[in-house]
Amino acid sequence: MRRLNPVCSPDQPSRQIVRQAIEWSLRLQAHSSDASVHEQCARWRAQNPEHECAWQRIQALNSELSTQFKALPVSTAAFEALEQGTQRLSRRRALTLLSGTAVLGAGAWLARDLGPVQQWRADYATGFGQLGRFQLADGTQLRLNTDSAVDQDFSAGQTLIRLVRGEMLVTTPSPPAGQRPLQVRSRHALFETLGGGFVVRQDDDMTRLSVSTGQVLIRLPGASPVEVRADQQYVVSATRATLVPQPEMDAEAWLERLIVTRDMRLRTFLAEVGRYRRGFLGCTDDIADLRLSGVFRLEDTDRLLAVLAQTLPVQVNYRTPWWVTLRGQV
Repeated sequence: MRRLNPVCSPDQPSRQIVRQAIEWSLRLQAHSSDASVHEQCARWRAQNPEHECAWQRIQALNSELSTQFKALPVSTAAFEALEQGTQRLSRRRALTLLSGTAVLGAGAWLARDLGPVQQWRADYATGFGQLGRFQLADGTQLRLNTDSAVDQDFSAGQTLIRLVRGEMLVTTPSPPAGQRPLQVRSRHALFETLGGGFVVRQDDDMTRLSVSTGQVLIRLPGASPVEVRADQQYVVSATRATLVPQPEMDAEAWLERLIVTRDMRLRTFLAEVGRYRRGFLGCTDDIADLRLSGVFRLEDTDRLLAVLAQTLPVQVNYRTPWWVTLRGQV
């Protein structure tokens, strides 16, 4: 089981504390030779264990990109605004810019509901662009997609799998006679099966269920169970389950590091590709509704974007390696 740093409490640091840790990180980058700034930061970290917890996590998230941050042109003006609160660039705007450039890792943490913390606390987890394969004690096999986290609970003769974030394929054998069904819980619903294979994906506002073999029951509070059969896909909110008659994406293609689309909007497609790379990936409004159908490989997302530029009337603009925008061709 992945464990938190010993200084961390079981609860996640608040967003306010995380933002303070980001500010201190930025000040130290801007004033690396100023001993007084280092002393002030040390005092802030010592004030509360939650401060140190947030600090350690911010540093871990930024470590991969730290050598590139200083080269970004926005940094100087943003640091000045952060320190002085000038009218030219407000303090809040400075933090926004730096969260999108010099502190991409920390900004992404805030934007994704502190996802890396969830991963560190989970029984099984994958990072950006990683796929994972795990086997539970009862023989259930899990395949985790990019940026996913799962907890398990064996009690009272039943297996409960909690999808903390991301997406997974569950393959489970039929249980012995008298054994209770395997359960999977997302933030929106409870799913039960007596054997089979199915994909569960948790998004902010809904959970997607796609069954390949066997049957799965969707259980929502105050509602009758919904039976989902092989080759069916549902989207599930906290109050209802809706059949998707023609899915725009193959639910299991990611197992082969592929995206298989059917008449998908470009903006939606880029959001899918963005799950496999760090930073921002988007497009301008004028090309957002272009449609894509095809098979796309995910091993090299920069190469994938280059292919898009050859097949669609778009151009790929790299502000930095981690801030990419597609625009219409001029």
